[in-house]
Order: sequence, then C-alpha cells, then structure tokens
Amino acid sequence: MPPAIDPKRRALGKGLESLLPSRPAPAAVPPPAPVAEPTGKPLEIPLDRIDRNPFQTRTHFDEAKLAELAQSITASGVVQPIVVRSLPDGRYQLITGERRWLASRKAEKATIPAIVRQVNDEQAMEMTIVENLQRADLNPMEQARAYQRLSLEFKMTQEQMATRTGKERASVANFLRLLRLPEGVQQKVESGDLSFGHARTLLALDSPDSISAAAQKVMALNFSVRQTESYVQNLINPEAKPKKANKAAEEPQDPNVREAEDRLRRSLGLKVKIEDKKGKGRVIIEYSGLEDFDAILTALNAEQA
Repeated sequence: MPPAIDPKRRALGKGLESLLPSRPAPAAVPPPAPVAEPTGKPLEIPLDRIDRNPFQTRTHFDEAKLAELAQSITASGVVQPIVVRSLPDGRYQLITGERRWLASRKAEKATIPAIVRQVNDEQAMEMTIVENLQRADLNPMEQARAYQRLSLEFKMTQEQMATRTGKERASVANFLRLLRLPEGVQQKVESGDLSFGHARTLLALDSPDSISAAAQKVMALNFSVRQTESYVQNLINPEAKPKKANKAAEEPQDPNVREAEDRLRRSLGLKVKIEDKKGKGRVIIEYSGLEDFDAILTALNAEQA
C-alpha cells in the first residue's frame, strides 16, 4: 500500500508553484525547407526561394519584351524550365533562364519549373556565359565581355570558346577586338547607336582619338556600314592632292587591285594595302595587337597549314 501524502507537503508544493512561474513551452522551430536533389527532371520550385545569378553577363533586359513574355507565361506557363543549383540554406541560385524567372515574377507566379544541377561556382559561371553567348539577343559589347571572361577566368583559347559556343573562331576574335574601342564608342555600340559592322569598320583606324572622331561623324550623318567603310578608307588612304602642272600624274591604281584591297580590309577590319606592278607586288596588312594577328591567321586558315 503506497504511503500517504502528507497534506502539509502537498500544500507546500502548491505554494512553490505559486511563487515560481511555470516555464513556457519552447516554441516549435520549423524545419528548414527541404532542398530538391538533382534529378535532371523539372521540379516546381517557389520563386521566392530562388536567388538571382551573380555571374550574369547580360546588363540589359528589354522591359517591353519581358512584359510580353510575362503575358505568355500567364496564358500558357513556362515552356522551358530554368536551371538552378541548390544552396546550403535551403535556397536556390539561378544558373540559366533569368528572363523566364523575371517574367514569371512579373506574372505573379508562385512557382517555376526548374532543373536542379549540382555544380560549383566555376561551372555555374561557365554555364551562364556559354548559355548567354548562344542566344541571339545579346548586344555586341555584352558578347565581347562574355568572351573576355571565358578567356581570363577559364583560360580558354579562341578555338575552345568557338567550340563551346558553336561560333566561328573568326567571329570570336572580332568580338574580342571590340574591347579595343574607346569607352565612349563602346557605349554607343551597347546602346545600339552603332552596329557591330560600324564598330568593326572603325577598328581599322590607328588611334582611339581617330576612332572616336570618326564614330561621331558616322552617327551625325547616319552613315550605313557601307558608307562607313568608304569614309574610313578615305581617312586611311586620302586621295592624293592635285599635282603641279610641271609634274607627271601618278599612274592610277588598277580597279581590280583596289577592289581586292577593299575586300580584304572589310574582311579583316584592318588597314590593308596592295602594291601591284604588272601582276607582281606585295600585300601589306597592319596589325596592332595579338588579337589582330590571330584574326589574320584565322582568315588565312593558318592553323591548318
């Protein structure tokens, strides 16, 4: 038979309970949101758990086109999943598909289909840059800087960059050469005031000052690329001043030679001069850096020699 509880002890216990406030029950801590494992299959992931891509090379997104994409997503959903990677805190980081992500937010969607990839920082950066370069809506300067990042941060050669992005090696070299333009001219190319063709033609000039001055005139007179080529050609090879009456006029250049000279200049974007005497002579190509020299080798298919 259990011993009887002393009434005095019971009263004492009640007195202590009244003097010592009861401790509140610990609040329930919600478990961290589960992170989806990489499966290669699209998953619906909340938009508010996806962070923006810190490796994005695009600097401009057309708001009108984003609005159009948002309307399409509202009507039909996201057709192609984005690609993300998981972060330690239960969140995700965008790798590719930033336009779809931004448009889905604009469309006030709660989730977005995404494929989770397990990649490190370098792999994520490379995937972002290569995906952007494979798109057609990057402006020329964004493409040039993307190629530059692949060269500097991943030590890729122009041949490797061309292979990874599906571009011609000569095209890679030409975009990289745009970085030689003065900063003010680069901004005009980025804004669309000057096209890639204009910029490439201007690079045939010798100095940053001459390029800037020529760019101003090209924009002021709204020159086409063809007109810009003629203008730059005249700056490089100004027509000879009229000779004095007592001096014999120089023999005019053969039209075929001049046409070949112009074609080479347009193809390489460099200063080219052909000296021809009765079918014999030399071709002089001036270059001011290794990128120019590499462009010449590429055009001549020197790597297959």
